[in-house]
Amino acid sequence: MRERIGVIGAGSWGTALAKLLAEKGYPVSLWVHDAERCREISEKRENSAYLPGITLPYNLIPSTDLGEVLAGRTALVSVVPSHVFRPVMTEVAKRIEGKPLIVSASKGIEDETSKTMLGVLEEILPRGLHSRIAVLSGPSFAREVARGMPTAVTAASANDEAATECQATFTTSFFRVYTSADVVGVELGGAVKNVIAIAAGVSDGLGFGHNSRAALITRGLVEVARLGTRLGADPRTIGGLSGMGDLVLTCTGDLSRNRSVGLRLGKGEKLSDVLADMRMVAEGVRNAKSVYHLARKLDVEMPITEQMYLLLHEGKSARQVVVDLMTRDLKPEIY
Repeated sequence: MRERIGVIGAGSWGTALAKLLAEKGYPVSLWVHDAERCREISEKRENSAYLPGITLPYNLIPSTDLGEVLAGRTALVSVVPSHVFRPVMTEVAKRIEGKPLIVSASKGIEDETSKTMLGVLEEILPRGLHSRIAVLSGPSFAREVARGMPTAVTAASANDEAATECQATFTTSFFRVYTSADVVGVELGGAVKNVIAIAAGVSDGLGFGHNSRAALITRGLVEVARLGTRLGADPRTIGGLSGMGDLVLTCTGDLSRNRSVGLRLGKGEKLSDVLADMRMVAEGVRNAKSVYHLARKLDVEMPITEQMYLLLHEGKSARQVVVDLMTRDLKPEIY
């Protein structure tokens, strides 16, 4: 049976994945929240707000009608921001037909419940669909994927068949997909790296060098590993594409929204002004709170995450954050 795919969310990542799938020859429906953006994609074949200059295939059909996007689909891909994931996917759950593959390409942890996106889906969707859920994550800037640059990511599911189906659906000559059974590790890597990327941006904005950034990336990876281990993740996942790979990309790449937020904060701008200028969502701002609360709940030591929470949500200064990180009690690197 030929795949028919619905992509839910027309930001940069959703549009890039919809383009990739359409270029494979699949009929793709793209749910667009904004009517004007939907019209632009339909008439001009471009999403100028999120992927300017990228031409979209004609078999990518945008729609503001969620029911229309879901009807008769063999696979559904959620690419909405984590803070609206629950309400949007609750509406999706009411309209799902049959047993499509359900792929979460959304990264984050829900603050109110401390659940990952998979945890939210398992709460929302009928039990019979749980074995059809997969997670797609890894180091992948949307613009580079949309331009066909070589990229490698991970498809994770507790069900081997769902992971393999996701792999086959997304793999192209430039987009390589590996499979994993470690959904917890893959999801945590995708959520925590955004928080660490803001810290890396702050360091750069303060004028610090490569030494500082390397320290933040390395110790940030330790925080991902601590939280992941506490929740049962495979340590090998933390060192893989969705862990170390995504962390390095987001902390160093100029296309990183989260690093950009930190960069401007490090230069002295106010968070409210930074966010007011941004059209795209920087997940790390919200995830700093949700990851911080989860770490406290589980009694997991995550000092960089804690300082980012204090900077972003409690008004602490960037320079004091650095002082407090560097003057913590001395201890062995591995303990």
